Amino acid sequence: MEQPTPADISLPPVPDQEGKRRALRRMKLVALAFLLGATVIFLLTTWAQSAGWTGWVGYVRAAAEAGMVGALADWFAVTALFRRPLGLPIPHTAIIPSKKNMIGSSLGEFVGTNFLSEQVIRDKLRRVEVSRRFGEWLAKPENAERVTSELATVVRGVVTVLKDEDVQAVMEQAVVRRVVGQPWGPPLGKLLQQVFADGAHYKLVDLMCDRAYEWVRDNHATVLRVVSERAPSWSPKFVDAMLADKVYGEVLSFAWAVKTDVNHPMRLALDKFLGEFAQDLQNDPETMARAEQVKQQILDHPDVQKLIGSAWSTAKGMLLSAAEDPSSELRRRVREGLRSLGERLVSDEGLGGKVDGWLEGAAAYVVRNYSTEITTIITDTVERWDAEETSRKVELQVGRDLQFIRINGTVVGALAGLVIYTVAQLLF
Repeated sequence: MEQPTPADISLPPVPDQEGKRRALRRMKLVALAFLLGATVIFLLTTWAQSAGWTGWVGYVRAAAEAGMVGALADWFAVTALFRRPLGLPIPHTAIIPSKKNMIGSSLGEFVGTNFLSEQVIRDKLRRVEVSRRFGEWLAKPENAERVTSELATVVRGVVTVLKDEDVQAVMEQAVVRRVVGQPWGPPLGKLLQQVFADGAHYKLVDLMCDRAYEWVRDNHATVLRVVSERAPSWSPKFVDAMLADKVYGEVLSFAWAVKTDVNHPMRLALDKFLGEFAQDLQNDPETMARAEQVKQQILDHPDVQKLIGSAWSTAKGMLLSAAEDPSSELRRRVREGLRSLGERLVSDEGLGGKVDGWLEGAAAYVVRNYSTEITTIITDTVERWDAEETSRKVELQVGRDLQFIRINGTVVGALAGLVIYTVAQLLF
């Protein structure tokens, strides 16, 4: 794509340009009226003197003449800032168009020296007390709600922009593969060992024992059928029934004993087995390998793959729903957290001092390392402006005030001429 040349670059539009143009034209007419007034007075007094008038006419003529000179000189000076007076190639005129780049460079240097110095930035931030003021503002419920609403808008925007397939790819790369790449045996063994050492598994064992007893108690017919099916074909049916009933009673008694006796050998054997299993997960290669096989089987299961694929969609829906609902738990917690932060910034001088210190340090770092790049924005932008348009824009902004120089030149010149003529008359 072709890059625009500096002559193609226009200054940004300024609001109410037409009103400023009218004001500038009006002030130019006022300044011109002063010049014309001095000229008319000069011509009349000159005629009066040639007609033989004496006395006060000379004083008025001298004042008018000096006023004309002052008005013309200041008109030349003001006009020379923006263009060549009368189009004549007079040296050191059209200063702004011809010196535009130098002015931009000087402006950038001035800003960098006087505004983008580390000491100035630190002193300004210290006097502003950013953390206290921000804390007072944030502590108000309506402001906390406003910030929460803006954060919710940002979250909605980010979540909406992100593509589901890209996020899922990142999740699989950053989360799933990392989980798959790490062996499960040793960390799982350490976790189980800590659980068993703390006795947290006892409730689970109690539940298993309770469920086992209840199953045996409620499945009398099933136990009888199993025993009968295992009996020899030549065994009498009543013998099978008696034996099955005896086995059922023993199994039920055993289940009851395990359920009610916390020191039952079965429970102790289970504790020992679990402890050894936790150790094997950490140290036994065969057990660790089997744990890896189980891990792979779990991850390869279609339901698990479907869950991984839909994890972002589920999280996305939850985030969008929470962000859009002003009464959601997420927004309520964020809102309360912001209010609490604001109150702490006001009341906790230590926290406020830390925040101010961080801000000062960050600003100082930016100024130390990037002040040149910041001021380059000014110089490069000015260099790309069109010279003639720059002159017109600057004149539009300050030209009205500069017309007072012409008016003052007329008045001060007239007064100076009057004083000079008076002194001359007194001395000579």
